[in-house]
Amino acid sequence: MLNRSFLNLALLCLSLVLAACSNTEKRKDYAELAKQELDATSESKITQWQTMDNVAPVSYLTDLIQDEQLDGLISKALKANPSLQKTQLTLQASLWSLKSQQGESLPSVEAGLSGNKTEGSDTNYKANLSVSWEADLWQKLAQAEQATAKTLASDEALYQASRDTLVANVIKTWLAITAKQHAIEIEQKRLTLLEANEKLILKRFRNGLGNLEELDESRTSTSKSKADLVEYKENLAIEIRNLQLYLGKTDALDFIANQSYPDVSLTLSDLPEQNLQRRPDLKAAYLAIEAADLNTSVAYKDMLPSISLSATLSETAASPRAALFGSPIWSLLAQITQPLYRGGQLKAAAEIAKLKTAQAYQDYRDTLLTAVNEVENTLGQERVLSQQVRHINEALFSAKKNLTQYEKKYRTGLVELNDLINAQTTAFDLEAQLDNLIYQHLSNRVDLGLALGLGVKP
Repeated sequence: MLNRSFLNLALLCLSLVLAACSNTEKRKDYAELAKQELDATSESKITQWQTMDNVAPVSYLTDLIQDEQLDGLISKALKANPSLQKTQLTLQASLWSLKSQQGESLPSVEAGLSGNKTEGSDTNYKANLSVSWEADLWQKLAQAEQATAKTLASDEALYQASRDTLVANVIKTWLAITAKQHAIEIEQKRLTLLEANEKLILKRFRNGLGNLEELDESRTSTSKSKADLVEYKENLAIEIRNLQLYLGKTDALDFIANQSYPDVSLTLSDLPEQNLQRRPDLKAAYLAIEAADLNTSVAYKDMLPSISLSATLSETAASPRAALFGSPIWSLLAQITQPLYRGGQLKAAAEIAKLKTAQAYQDYRDTLLTAVNEVENTLGQERVLSQQVRHINEALFSAKKNLTQYEKKYRTGLVELNDLINAQTTAFDLEAQLDNLIYQHLSNRVDLGLALGLGVKP
């Protein structure tokens, strides 16, 4: 009867093992699905994206603009930005999690010393040293360690994405400061001319050569220009404060911004080497799938038998020295355990882990779609802004020629002052519009580089 009971128990354990193994074989390979998703996207999109040329090759975001001052600002931001430092601390915590997980597969050693005294007897001291180790029979501990390593690699990729985004923001804000300064300079020139026109109209009005409507219109234009100038100065102050935020500083920045826009380079001719696989957020999302899949395997293997070994040395004596350095008694224990019933907790944990893997795959798909959308949007803006800059440049050239003609005709009395003022307004509006388009074009180049995965050197 006893042998028959052992046989039944062994058969039960074997059936549970087979059931657990069969469950692990039915899971989808979401990592492979993610690869197929990326390959399909690359095949359909890369050819469409290979339409931009006439620019210099780059490898990193910091290669877009060669400027010593900008390099210094980027270096300060990478060292002092609090948000980036927080992400780095999270990465360090993940590293310690990996070291903790690695210790699960190693033997654990514990030592103890206790004293006991009862009434009417001497004090007894007990010393013990125990060593325990769980055999990684199903590679469960190894896979748990691999999952933690994948999570660490995912956190490293997210940290790199944070660095890339920070550098892109510093570059764009640095460009925006120049743009806001240009807007102020253009508006100041406009205001100077409007004030001169107002004085001229007032003089004409006093001499009976004009009317009150012209004077009111001139004063309206002058006041509006003053209001715009106040707004532009505040916009410049906002951009400087944004740069202080990225640099992790609260005191005023001590630097002189560039008076002209720098050259911004970007290549798309080598796009197969600069495809979406360089994006750290995609790397992080893919590694998260692998980590979740490994955690699912661990969850299923929690339902399998486990084997553990433990050895203990113990000694009881009348003094601590004798207890520690006497002749201890050793004992050895080996045991095999098989979970039989825990209210469905193990099965539920395995199903939850499987669903988390599916969620990680959907997160990857969402990240991939977002990446494609960002590239296509920035490419579309690249084409549109290039055309707009060219057309507005041509319009400004014509407007300046037209203004020169109006100035000549006004001096000879062939046109009215209002016609000259309208020509001046058109020229100033086009100059401001062109400068803003140039800034948007340069800023979009930075966004395009970030969308293609051009980041910062690790």
